[in-house]
Amino acid sequence: MTGGAAGQRWTLTVVCVSTALLLLNVAAPNVALRDIGSDLGASFTDLQWVLSGYALALAVFQLTAGSLADLFGRRRLFVIGLAVFTAASLLCALAPGPLALIAARVVQGVGAAVVFPSSLALLAQEFEADERRRAIGLWGAVIGLAFAAGPLVGGLLVQAFGWRSIFLLTLVLGLPTIALALRHVSESRDPDPQPVDWPGVGSLSAGLFLIVFAVLRGNALGWTSPVIVALTASGVVALGGFVAIERSARAPMLDLRLFRNRTFSGATLAIAVLAGATFGSFVYLSLYLLNVQGRAPAEAGLVLAPLAVVSFVVSALAGRASGRLSLRVALSGGLVLCAGGMLLLRGLQPDSTWLRMLPGLLVIGAGTGLVNPLATFAHLGVLPPAHGGLASALNNTARQVGLAVGVAGLGALLEARTRGAREPGPAFVGALDELLLIGAGLLLLAALGAALLVSQRDLWRPPAAEPAPAAA
Repeated sequence: MTGGAAGQRWTLTVVCVSTALLLLNVAAPNVALRDIGSDLGASFTDLQWVLSGYALALAVFQLTAGSLADLFGRRRLFVIGLAVFTAASLLCALAPGPLALIAARVVQGVGAAVVFPSSLALLAQEFEADERRRAIGLWGAVIGLAFAAGPLVGGLLVQAFGWRSIFLLTLVLGLPTIALALRHVSESRDPDPQPVDWPGVGSLSAGLFLIVFAVLRGNALGWTSPVIVALTASGVVALGGFVAIERSARAPMLDLRLFRNRTFSGATLAIAVLAGATFGSFVYLSLYLLNVQGRAPAEAGLVLAPLAVVSFVVSALAGRASGRLSLRVALSGGLVLCAGGMLLLRGLQPDSTWLRMLPGLLVIGAGTGLVNPLATFAHLGVLPPAHGGLASALNNTARQVGLAVGVAGLGALLEARTRGAREPGPAFVGALDELLLIGAGLLLLAALGAALLVSQRDLWRPPAAEPAPAAA
């Protein structure tokens, strides 16, 4: 095993590469939706499930995986999760139809749910103080870059090799990453782990699935239909059961008392709304570039690339300066920037040029570059390092729940506004305008929440050492 500075470098490399792979599989399929639909005969709802199925599985199982990582070892769970993710990616590439692709995407999400908390917990354990801030800054930069550059990478792959190549890329990078983790990354675990809370897992999984499924099927079945009402009510009851279980459990999967920490609540709100409002909207901005403007996948990715560059640079700088930045100002300011960028993107027409979109993309890139690393630092910062698996799982659960709900909710609105339109182009841009306005409003509300809740004083600090006894 490698230790010291070399071990830190290997750990950071392995974590960043795996994170990029997981998030490329969130963002890259956006520009492949048209090709997937035509090749597999997938409906609009099928395509939503290709995106939401992955995000939902990733959201549902992360808290359990974070507990398992703390219990059985972060490196062990990381390797297992990445192996599952890589195998599922191969199944995605071989999928003969939309249902097979959706099922493989769900398995991908389960693998990713195991990788995410264990990987970030490895960082939290390997780095301390300022080094941890810099490492999380780089990790946050990779998140922003992968989300934003995913459409470009996906577009280039789709145009050159077809949509299946997006998933085959995981084999090319995933297998070497597993080998590097086994060789160079040190094992770590919680010295006082908690048992797995299976009732909590079941109730949370059922509640999230039922509500997202209801949103995805609402337009087709009718929002007041008995099926949709029953699904929604059942989901709410399941989530209520989850809260009751967690409040009474001896070893809860999610200690709800964490939400008494205002900074934890503010960071959770920030990361969930950022994912749902910003990245959820970008799914449909990608469809605008592909279907309304008729751009090639690689060209659509190039239009969105400036956001990736700015997000990466700002995230890296924010991580390095996180010790000197006010968490409250940075998080609320980043969310305001994202809202401003969304408003700048409003008013697009079927023939709008990439220069028309550039200011909005640059402002959103700066905003996401601020929020991603600092919300992560806030989540990790409220718990001691030994609970890094749980802290990172909570961070990523908030992100993926926000993304799954955002893709489903915004997509349902867009589908309702464009269904039956004689001229789909103008109808689509009108609906996209509404999505961007809704997203901006949600981001501003989250900025207000962060401004009211987040405080540096809430971060965990190691207990002061007891003074040595006086000499006799």
